[in-house]
Amino acid sequence: MLTVRSRRAAFAVVAAAGLFGTVVVPTAAQAADANAKRHKTVNLQLLAINDFHGNLEPPAGSSGTIKEVDPATGRVVSTPAGGIEYLATELRKARVPADDSITVAAGDIVGASPLTSALFHDEPTIEAMDKLGLDVTSVGNHEFDQGAAELLRKQEGGCHPTDGCYEPGRTFKGANFNYLSANVTDEKTGRTLLPPYWVTKSQGVKIGFIGVTLEGTPNIVTAEGIKGLKFANEVTTINKYAAELKAKGVNSIVALVHEGGYPASSVYNYDCGPAGQGISGPIVDIARNIDPAVGAIVTGHTHNAYACEIPDPNGVPRSVTSAASFGRLFTEIDMKLDKTTGEIVRPSVKAENHVVRRTVPKAPDMTALIDHYSKLAAPIANRPIGYISADINGRGSSDLEKPLGDVIADAQLEGLAPAGKGGAQVAFMNPGGLRSDLVYKASGSEGDGVVTYGEAFTAQPFTNMMQVKTLTGAQLVQLLQQQVSGLNDAAPKVLQVSSNLHYTLDMRKTGADRVVLDSIRLNGAPVDPAARYRVAANEFLAGGGDGFPAFAAGTDKLVGASDLDVFTAYLAAHSSAASPLKPPAQDRIKVLGPGSDID
Repeated sequence: MLTVRSRRAAFAVVAAAGLFGTVVVPTAAQAADANAKRHKTVNLQLLAINDFHGNLEPPAGSSGTIKEVDPATGRVVSTPAGGIEYLATELRKARVPADDSITVAAGDIVGASPLTSALFHDEPTIEAMDKLGLDVTSVGNHEFDQGAAELLRKQEGGCHPTDGCYEPGRTFKGANFNYLSANVTDEKTGRTLLPPYWVTKSQGVKIGFIGVTLEGTPNIVTAEGIKGLKFANEVTTINKYAAELKAKGVNSIVALVHEGGYPASSVYNYDCGPAGQGISGPIVDIARNIDPAVGAIVTGHTHNAYACEIPDPNGVPRSVTSAASFGRLFTEIDMKLDKTTGEIVRPSVKAENHVVRRTVPKAPDMTALIDHYSKLAAPIANRPIGYISADINGRGSSDLEKPLGDVIADAQLEGLAPAGKGGAQVAFMNPGGLRSDLVYKASGSEGDGVVTYGEAFTAQPFTNMMQVKTLTGAQLVQLLQQQVSGLNDAAPKVLQVSSNLHYTLDMRKTGADRVVLDSIRLNGAPVDPAARYRVAANEFLAGGGDGFPAFAAGTDKLVGASDLDVFTAYLAAHSSAASPLKPPAQDRIKVLGPGSDID
């Protein structure tokens, strides 16, 4: 029978009964339980998600689809997926037959969220995850978007220090689930910001969860967000705390790692082939070096889907999973725990990703939560700000040059080009800042082709302040090369550029050589290495984020309006009901050889 770990987890079980009828332990389950006892093992189900990013409502456009093979045709198709109402239904249904179930996550539950959650500092998503029955999660890099103090408030509760409480008589209670940050420590005290692990029992067997975020978090978060914090190596940290758990008699261990990989296939149920050969990226080395005592590894960050087996340091296959992002998938991990040794029986670990299809019934409590916050946000979210003639894809585009990236870069150049606003001559946008698409089909009553403020916010939710800096021509070339070298060598981050910059990327080469130097043209002319250029970017990118130290070396900084303000102003100036904005031609970056969709 399911173990109730908290009052809100209990609510999730009750809600499941409401949706699917009275929950009773069937005779078959009783027989299975008796059989397990004879063999001194118990069955445990883990349900895992990652990178939810506050997507309470179904993600729009191609950002809200999952690729799968159509059994009738054998072709890869895109299936609409995601939305907390459907995710809750699927998780509650999955728990019903389980002897015991624990719900876990691998970070970025909040941050870079749509307006319905972000307008209230992601309190709605924390509430939703409690209703969902989430038990434990690692922190992700986006949990630090608003700083460590705000992350602690999300765990512990209390009204926002600036915006206060959003409704009279209501105080935010904080997360009932457990945030873990084993590799994040205070620079002064050396103590972890949040607990390094969480231990519970499943049918008498102790099981521990260690949570880490990627060591490179400082490279992808604004400096203010991680001020005073250190981020340690993932493997070293997990092995340290695995040893500590074993010393305390906890021999069943699961790692929740906010770092991931790049599978060779885009379909949701890809198994990575024999010995995990079909996956690349940081998680491969991490998984190969984590203590074999860790029985399963749940991952995230790259927004990819996979259910793989990667050999541990002893060469024994071990489950490594990721459930894409935005609640479009969940992973079901079934395992047996040995009651004598307290260990996870590794051969028993079976993992499978499941699509959160929008054809199942909506969970009524989640619908009520969304309706509540949507009404509060409506006066801001529903305001029309522009018009488009067709989908302008951003997050959902697999191209290195993304249509929405072109539009945003153009908006930034136009907004910062006036002499009094920085005199920008070229603009760059980081691809990770594109969080969704602009979708032609109406999301509400606004009408097809209308872009609302809420939709623009969802596409670019960070509201970073814009900056203009002076770079030499040589530094501008270095900037282009740093897309595909240095920290970005293995996983390129191709910047989105304004329409006056053109160049060629040869992805058949390696490192900085991928940038074809004699192809670079700014306003139709070669870049002069000795000349000085005014370059616009958001404050995260201008500060060297995402592995671009050439930006950080810029001089004569001028701070402008927020990235969202210049984006919405551009949409208003360049579109109308009679003349909507068209998707750009995507002719700024010529790509030779294979491209990839990099987060």
